[in-house]
Amino acid sequence: MATQKLYAGLKLRETRGRLGLTQKIFAERLGVSLPYLNQMENNHRPVSAGVVLALAGEFGLDVTELSTGDAERLVSDMREALADPVFADAAPPLADLRLAASNAPALVRAFLELHRAYRQTHERLASLDDALGRDEAAALTSPWEEVRDFFHYCDNYLDAVDRAAERFSCPDRKRVDPVVHAAELLRSRGIELQFCDIDALRSQIGGRLMISTRAASATQRFQVLHQVALTTQDDLLEATLDLGRFQSDTSRAIAKIGLANYFAGAALLPYRAFLEAAQETRHDLERLADRFGASIEQVAHRLSTLQRPGAKGVPFYFVRVDQAGTITKRHSATRLQFARFGGACPLWNVHQAFETPGRFLRQLAETPDGVRYLSLARDVSKPGGSFHAPIRRYAIGLGCEVSHAAQLVYADDLDPSNPRAYEPIGISCRICERKDCHQRSVPPLERRLRVDPGRRGLLPYEIA
Repeated sequence: MATQKLYAGLKLRETRGRLGLTQKIFAERLGVSLPYLNQMENNHRPVSAGVVLALAGEFGLDVTELSTGDAERLVSDMREALADPVFADAAPPLADLRLAASNAPALVRAFLELHRAYRQTHERLASLDDALGRDEAAALTSPWEEVRDFFHYCDNYLDAVDRAAERFSCPDRKRVDPVVHAAELLRSRGIELQFCDIDALRSQIGGRLMISTRAASATQRFQVLHQVALTTQDDLLEATLDLGRFQSDTSRAIAKIGLANYFAGAALLPYRAFLEAAQETRHDLERLADRFGASIEQVAHRLSTLQRPGAKGVPFYFVRVDQAGTITKRHSATRLQFARFGGACPLWNVHQAFETPGRFLRQLAETPDGVRYLSLARDVSKPGGSFHAPIRRYAIGLGCEVSHAAQLVYADDLDPSNPRAYEPIGISCRICERKDCHQRSVPPLERRLRVDPGRRGLLPYEIA
């Protein structure tokens, strides 16, 4: 299995700046020479094990923060952007991308934003009839993608909102039924909660909050808490939105719904109580859903957000796809990152979940960088509540690196020590370097192709 060296120059500089220390004093307290610290801060040398221990012992730093954060996400996003044909043979090597992500993350984000604007403008020009008459500014950016990236680079964990939701559900650190508490709080504000046989969930109408009885119980509970967030947490939501610096009112409005959803999920599954239950049940999604009155998808999504500093859970990735393979939700607290556009690797078990409704699929998988994962997948189809209502069909994927597999009930009777048990998967064909993949759809970036008209294998070309 591949071992990746730890380069964390930006995090070291940020830590030193936060403490107000000079390089000389910081080096002395870490027990290293000044030149050695300077090389680590500039990513010319990896962070040694001794420095990691010193950071934890001397400064109380959560050392898991050194290997997480934006760097892996930024590298993955850059590789996908650079796979665009517009760059042709100008794509820089992977080592340069890692240096840029570590040393100049703001510049990388600006590049990604520029590429996103170019890509969307190009797509609109390709279908000019659809673009005519639209606001010019709207053609430059997608509010939905801007909001998605906001949560993506927040590590899908918003501390202030998360803690506010926990205080709501666990006043005095004692867990209460959040929906009962919500009904009482809404009533105190002159809003009556009603459950009615209506087509859809309604917002507040004439002093009433109407919730459809046709929706699943977990959905009803979630929507009540969503309205509580909008009603009682407006100042907090607006302050968090200010930090996002969104480019349009539409983006800000979408983000506010996302923040209210975040509060609802965190209130339904309060951090400490949920983390303890997850550890106790060995992350059994069905037991957790039953205990908290939540859905399988809500539980899986919440597991991927347990990244509170000083009280982190198992780092999971979470993804939801539709039947076309398009990613509709994505987040990763692991080294595995998802394609920003399009679908996921077809060899990944999440696509097979539609074929086996109601069952968990397990997969031991290995990505091209040699990192190995335990991956779960399950369909989460959502009936509409009546004969004529449409059924929404999705599948979710949840997984972690195999080093955490023993903490999951789903690892029982699997053999993570057997190299042959792992299936090779990738992120996107354009950035996957596997030469022998039988499901490859397009050639990989950074590889030359050989074409022999007299020879035909699985692909009409060979990867050099």
